[in-house]
Amino acid sequence: MRRVNTADLIPGMVTAEDVLSYNNQLILPKGLILNDKTITKLAFYSILQVKVEDVTEDIESSIDTEPSYTEKIRKSPEFIKFKKEFESDVDSFKSVVNDVVEKGAPLDVEKLMNHTLNILDPAWTCPNIFDMLHCMREYDDATYIHCMNVALICNVFARWLRLSEVEIQYATISGLLHDIGKTKIPDKIIKKPGKLTNDEYNTIKRHPQEGYLMLKTSTLPDGILNAILMHHERCDGTGYPLGLTGDKIGDYAKIVSIADVYDAMTSARVYRGPLCPFKAIALFESEGLQKYDPKYILVFLENVVNTYLLNKVRLNNGVVGKIVFINKEHLSSPTIQTDHGFLDLSIHPELSIEDII
Repeated sequence: MRRVNTADLIPGMVTAEDVLSYNNQLILPKGLILNDKTITKLAFYSILQVKVEDVTEDIESSIDTEPSYTEKIRKSPEFIKFKKEFESDVDSFKSVVNDVVEKGAPLDVEKLMNHTLNILDPAWTCPNIFDMLHCMREYDDATYIHCMNVALICNVFARWLRLSEVEIQYATISGLLHDIGKTKIPDKIIKKPGKLTNDEYNTIKRHPQEGYLMLKTSTLPDGILNAILMHHERCDGTGYPLGLTGDKIGDYAKIVSIADVYDAMTSARVYRGPLCPFKAIALFESEGLQKYDPKYILVFLENVVNTYLLNKVRLNNGVVGKIVFINKEHLSSPTIQTDHGFLDLSIHPELSIEDII
């Protein structure tokens, strides 16, 4: 038996104990063979580590190769330019944060915004920025990469919500700084390969409070500070650190919480490219609609799905087709045009989108 970080789990591993949420809700039972869907579910519930059984068989032998869709994106000139700008801006973000953490320097919000928004230059950015972000995963500084991803998702999300330019900037900064508290968590805990003690686990869960305390004396608006503190809160009261419900959670926190979980669920892993967005959307539909504010989560999911309209996909039964209609009542189950006609996935629960190709 050993404890494995959720990001390092591989399909075929077996849970060695029941996996419980922060409020003791059963997420996965002991003895379950993990697959992409169940690993995604762990990310959905912000589970950091899981105990798995020691196995002798070579799990990696069954690992699929990276999807061709991802390969196409990574070879495109748009992505090559995006990657260069992204890496530069992450380095700048890391430098600014280090100055705040190590030198007590004031937070230069304008500088952060200028660098972040460079990536979203409409003159050259690929129409589907989500695809770009999903390919920016192979780095050691996971916290900084994740924060930049969430900031960009929040920026696009805020525009979908038709917020004002000022509100869009606040949402973007909220996403960029939401995990800044992790810089106060010792590396020996964050990167510990073995089992975490209860105290160490609780220390990691303190990162929202640590981030809030770091910046509460800054000139940041209360909405952004609340987003840093509340981004793990959930509308049904199952979140942390305060167990807040509904209208007690700040609006920017609600936006960040959705972007944060979506980014975590669609992260690429060592054994595959980014998880199909429709799998993440299906999990939100089945388990998340009570946890997130409907006026935010429904707008987010519908717009993400719409970015894949007319894309070619492969179903879990091997059939290939093109997305031609989005069902607003079942966003993860659109209508697919195949060589044999139209297939409405909403009336075929046994079928699902496996890959975008």
